Amino acid sequence: MSSLLKDLYSPAFYDRLSNSFVHTIEGFDKRKFKRLLLNEDFESMELKERMKFTARCMHAFMPQTFGPASIKTLFAIVDRWRKHEFPRGGLEHMFLPDYVETFGLNNYDNSVRALEYITQYVSCEFAVRPFLLRYYQPMLAQMVRWSTHESEAVRRLASEGSRPRLPWALRVPALVEDPAVLLPILENLKNDPSETVRRSVANSLNDIAKDHPDLVITLARKWQGINPQVDAVIKHGSRTLLKKGHTGILAHYGLESQHIELTALEVLTPVVKIGNSLRFRFNVINNGKAAQPVRIEYGIYYLKANGTLARKVFKISERLFQQGEAVTVERSQSFKLITTRTFYPGAHQLSVIVNGAEKAIAGFTLRK
Repeated sequence: MSSLLKDLYSPAFYDRLSNSFVHTIEGFDKRKFKRLLLNEDFESMELKERMKFTARCMHAFMPQTFGPASIKTLFAIVDRWRKHEFPRGGLEHMFLPDYVETFGLNNYDNSVRALEYITQYVSCEFAVRPFLLRYYQPMLAQMVRWSTHESEAVRRLASEGSRPRLPWALRVPALVEDPAVLLPILENLKNDPSETVRRSVANSLNDIAKDHPDLVITLARKWQGINPQVDAVIKHGSRTLLKKGHTGILAHYGLESQHIELTALEVLTPVVKIGNSLRFRFNVINNGKAAQPVRIEYGIYYLKANGTLARKVFKISERLFQQGEAVTVERSQSFKLITTRTFYPGAHQLSVIVNGAEKAIAGFTLRK
């Protein structure tokens, strides 16, 4: 993916960028900037390298000490982009928060001002992480304040930037060890008018659940029923616990499996060629004496390079089954080649999971 995305940093992009810098950076030299950028090593750089390199090249024309003059220039750049060259921020503009992270880390107050402003144009969720590491308590307090900001982008920075396990971001061990410090932020944002912000809260809950499931279950009980939007935040934030069949979250949602029967699991394609799909079907019936919520999932036990199997769970449906209700489910799972997974030929397994309980397992073979 990076080999394609890196081309966002192209000569055409740098032409537009240079035009904006001519108007915003005092003494900017367009030719020198492009000579610095498009050197003999540029073509071999991947996305993140180009991003950081762009920030370093920009620094050659910026105040060498990060301070009020830097802030004034950064604000002017963002304002110029909005009005002229780049009305909407994109991935290629992430070099600007990276600039603050790289050159402003020793100047907390000015950097906080910069991050708050820039994130309203392009997200600063990654750039804020080094500040959490170095200025843990002040930065957390700032993020609590951000959680009440008028801008939804700043509010989202408070929740997304503080996620304990933010993907592709610098790790902040203290957030993993004690996520309770995030509760003021999550409380403020759980019912945010912005769906994007609420989704960020759910993602933070899901991160927390991986290390502190009881804390998430406690919040689920506390927040349940406030309104449908908050209920959706809880449900999405509990997705990893549900996939793992955690007894506490299953009980919270009334997902009891004792009276739900699964029968006739059949693998319709016992031999699957890489590039094709596994097909299977089964029956589910509610044998209980009352209506019952039923969550149906399946797991693929993928063969790993070392010969062991690792399960990945996929959701099929979740709804209320009436007493005696029975359904036949037929599904397929693709084994088309993708960049995020390597398929190894050999014996695999399929399992069907109902309300967190693995009800049946069947084998199939994957071939080249």
